[in-house]
Amino acid sequence: MRNPFKPTAGMTPPVLVGRKADIEDFSCALDDGVGAPGRLMYVTGARGVGKTVMLNALGDVARERGWLVIDETANHGFISRLIDALQDNDKTRDGKTHITSWTMPSGSLAIPGTSVDASLSLGSIQFTPTEQSLDFRKAMTRKLDQLEKNGLGILITLDEVQPSSIEEIRALATTIQHLIREKRNIAFVFAGLPTLVENVIDDDVLTFLRRAERKHLEDVDLDEVRHAFAVTITTNGKHASDDVLDRLTQATNGYPFMIQLVGYWAWHASEVGPLADDKEITRAAADKGVAQAELKLGDMVHGPVFNKPSPMKCDYLLAMAQDDGPSSTAEIAKRLKRDPGYANVYRTQLINEDLIYQSSYGYVDFRLPFMRDYLREHGAYLQMRENIKGRSEQ
Repeated sequence: MRNPFKPTAGMTPPVLVGRKADIEDFSCALDDGVGAPGRLMYVTGARGVGKTVMLNALGDVARERGWLVIDETANHGFISRLIDALQDNDKTRDGKTHITSWTMPSGSLAIPGTSVDASLSLGSIQFTPTEQSLDFRKAMTRKLDQLEKNGLGILITLDEVQPSSIEEIRALATTIQHLIREKRNIAFVFAGLPTLVENVIDDDVLTFLRRAERKHLEDVDLDEVRHAFAVTITTNGKHASDDVLDRLTQATNGYPFMIQLVGYWAWHASEVGPLADDKEITRAAADKGVAQAELKLGDMVHGPVFNKPSPMKCDYLLAMAQDDGPSSTAEIAKRLKRDPGYANVYRTQLINEDLIYQSSYGYVDFRLPFMRDYLREHGAYLQMRENIKGRSEQ
């Protein structure tokens, strides 16, 4: 049977767990009409918490209402891609074409018995669609003029917002602001890691984005995770006992990406090899799936995460990994051989990046499940790599 779980970045899972209220809020904003606050929103959260999946779900809500939805990622050239998406399928805006260059026809006549060669050129003309000269605001306005005749609008979703794309984000946001002031039927939702989004909306030109509704995605309640496993497994033709559902649920820690990983590999173990069973996911298959999911989480999430922070932030994380549970910030400073004030600078940065969180006063813990296990297993290699890197930069 086809595996119903989808542990691929950005892939919408068969059951969207724990996000019903946020989706309903957006649905109401579209139905409430122009000026509803939920039409301007940003989504933040840790890696793997489901930001792209949320954008997909909100896009589906708008598509169900007949809206034009344009999904983009905030890398170089996205404004040009948005303009292209706003253009009609035909190649010209008004049925006319504009000539950009031409070559006049020419010819010559060959006279028998002479050295004159015959040649003929019919010339050429190059055309360009008029839309290519439109700027983004004009393209948006023109498309809205068409859609609003039928009570429809445009939703733009922008993923992976980051300061490196600030110039194009300014162009997009300025246009959105003007269209909102003109009471056009527009919605804009953008997403990114917390610190990157905050850096963008702190830009002096983008102050109006600070008024956007903020949805910070957290881990999912375990009761909802268990229900999602039960529904997905049952509706796709298999059975899982209460013991298996508990095992799968607890292994996720409520982390959305881990829900898909655990489900995928447990299902896979029940389909392939000695644990294959057409009717049931056994406890043995669940255990094997969980173990494989933990390995894949390290490769797909923990490893890339550890490649990003500065050496001192890496040291902070490695110092935390020495504890079996929440870490004392005072003790971490001692391990780093730094004063508490210095260490707390990196603590704050890691909290802002959603890699750790304050579990209680004076204590921090890992935000991502199994991060401690990954660092313990790979700590020596990771620290050696950072030391070599540090020496090469000196």
